[in-house]
Amino acid sequence: MLEVIQDTLMDSIKLLPFLFLTYFILEYIEHKMGEKSKQTIQKSGKFGPLIGSILGVFPQCGFSVSATNLYAGRVISLGTLIAVYLSTSDEMLPIFISEAVSPWIILKILGIKLLIGMIAGFVIDLVARFWRKKNKKNKQEEKTEESIEDLCEHDHCHCEEGSIWKSALSHTLHIFLFIMIITFVINVIVYFIGEENISHLMLNQPILGPIIAGAVGLIPNCAASVIITNLYLENVISAASMIAGLLTGAGVGLAVLFKTNRGLKQNIKIVGLLYVIGVISGLLLEWIGIAF
Repeated sequence: MLEVIQDTLMDSIKLLPFLFLTYFILEYIEHKMGEKSKQTIQKSGKFGPLIGSILGVFPQCGFSVSATNLYAGRVISLGTLIAVYLSTSDEMLPIFISEAVSPWIILKILGIKLLIGMIAGFVIDLVARFWRKKNKKNKQEEKTEESIEDLCEHDHCHCEEGSIWKSALSHTLHIFLFIMIITFVINVIVYFIGEENISHLMLNQPILGPIIAGAVGLIPNCAASVIITNLYLENVISAASMIAGLLTGAGVGLAVLFKTNRGLKQNIKIVGLLYVIGVISGLLLEWIGIAF
């Protein structure tokens, strides 16, 4: 149990810089930039899925958390958020490097994740823009659209009353405590269930493999990518199953999504969308017979 507590503290503390930087940016946009500047940022989001999928490839849980907060403040689009979730690798890259996996294999896996994330992100944004144009006369839909101000009000931080630094710190500590609690609960569950028991569920299952691996990837913790990567390295699951699990593995970002983004139904739809894309991609790769 002491090891569980230590892992929880380490997983949570390493997110602090990402959390603070994200909230500082959000506060700066809210306090210093005018409405036209905010609209410019949102319009530049047409290339968001490309940028998000590239940045998501870097091995850390923090960027998915940052992207989630930016989406909750409506600074980035849904397509960009999904692109980040799909491409993010969490602990996969460090494990591969430590196990001396061929750089060519690592690049191929990262490239597949990046490509799937980018394509999915652009398609989602294209559909969303079409839907908005179709329903632009619906004033109710416009009223329910959140903004950075809504995010601030939702957390009851009264940002306008203090400095940007103080407001950003308030948001950071608030979310940090939430992440630490969620991480601890998940670490305890994984500790008692055991990685071996989880691996038996996915043992060489050609069709069920991607479906189960995708579900494991949804665990809002970096441990999910550790489990899936190790199972692949031990030849317990196929390359396609591993990619399905790594595609759905957005780390702590999913936990933060339910904390910061209003609308439970919308959050469930986002998780469902992520899962469907990950599993379908895994099944297609299984059908193609991809192997590394």
